[in-house]
Amino acid sequence: MLSLIVFCAVIGMFLATPDGVALSALAAGTLGIALVAGAAAAFNCLIERRRDELMARTRSRPLPRGAVGAGETLVVAGLAGGVGLLLLLDGTNAFTMWLTLATFAGYVVVYTVLLKPRTPQNIVIGGAAGAMPPVLGWAAVTGEAPIEAWLLFLIIFVWTPPHFWSLALYRTREYAAAGFPMLPVVRGRRFTQRSIVGYTLALAFVSLLPVLVGMSGWLYLAVVVALDARFVVLAVRMLRSDSDAVARQTFRFSIAYLSLLFAALLVDHYAVA
Repeated sequence: MLSLIVFCAVIGMFLATPDGVALSALAAGTLGIALVAGAAAAFNCLIERRRDELMARTRSRPLPRGAVGAGETLVVAGLAGGVGLLLLLDGTNAFTMWLTLATFAGYVVVYTVLLKPRTPQNIVIGGAAGAMPPVLGWAAVTGEAPIEAWLLFLIIFVWTPPHFWSLALYRTREYAAAGFPMLPVVRGRRFTQRSIVGYTLALAFVSLLPVLVGMSGWLYLAVVVALDARFVVLAVRMLRSDSDAVARQTFRFSIAYLSLLFAALLVDHYAVA
């Protein structure tokens, strides 16, 4: 997921300007955001290391298998996050540094510590931190976060629940064993599947907003309509079949969906007059 975070941040940088991004800002912004995001992921693994031992998906991570210790993780994550913030302050602007620090706190404290172990809406509320990369990228180039940047935030924010709940559907027993109150654990599979369909339909609308506000054109529209159609079909199929195989397929497609959507935004931005 780190690579997808950085990718969306870089796209945000290039969408912020019609003339390309200065190499110094691109390098400092990309590396700074990557280091802080990596630090946040490391703190997440540190906090959840005992629960990660109980899940097949996470027990091979370095902390659960004993490849690194808690102290090492704390030091390395702290240094990486600190260096990342300094890079953003020196190489971009103070606004981006503070916004990135707030995003870090939102992911580590609000999502990991407060929400994830307590509420099935953890992904919905905590998704705000995960949706920030394009806003951070935009701010790194311009020092501002206009409405266009927040439209990109909104796309990722609405995308997050169907993405993670698809994963949770075929990992329900693991989440239950680890004590995480994910939606299918608390409300059941059927409610989760219906929720995925609802959020996917909402995403199909939200993803059209860049066209409606004049931020992008026909090329992006063609791509996103095809992507939305496929996502909705998979969500409905998952509801009808109640199949873990379809849930896996939907989860994998959701990653491709976001990557291709942001790539289409970039190509449309520079290639279409």
